[in-house]
Amino acid sequence: MLFQRRFRYVYLRLIRLRGHPHELALGMALGIFSGMMPTIPFHTIIAVSLALVFKASKITAAAGVWICNPATIYVVYKYSHRIGSFITGLDHNTRIVAPVVEAIDRGELLGAVTEILGAGGMVVAAFLLGGIVLGVIFATPSYPIFFYFFKTFISWRKSRKLSKA
Repeated sequence: MLFQRRFRYVYLRLIRLRGHPHELALGMALGIFSGMMPTIPFHTIIAVSLALVFKASKITAAAGVWICNPATIYVVYKYSHRIGSFITGLDHNTRIVAPVVEAIDRGELLGAVTEILGAGGMVVAAFLLGGIVLGVIFATPSYPIFFYFFKTFISWRKSRKLSKA
């Protein structure tokens, strides 16, 4: 019963979502971009701030952040580290990076964040750079996909409204 009620609530919120398809899709792409960065407690704040700057939908930006969820966080952190280390030339075997890699491999998110922040500026820069690259890789194709989705969705909603009248 509770699941059906929540599903109905989300469905009604989606049906009532307003805005131009460009604004909605851009908000989703910005949310996906910020969700791929390893800034775990600040994803939504970053996404909504970017949505304000680029005049996108703040609601879809906040929803796009959920690409990085408890099921995908391990993969996001692991690959943002690998990509960032490759770009910066940071060696995986140094004694500074080794505890970070071990915490990520064990799947200890809080331990990984603590190790990243304690490892120094180069490691933090590698994670952020890798997250930005991942964000661009995932956000770029998401804009046209969600633009088409929201365009189709809005036309469906208009035809549904006209058929009721």
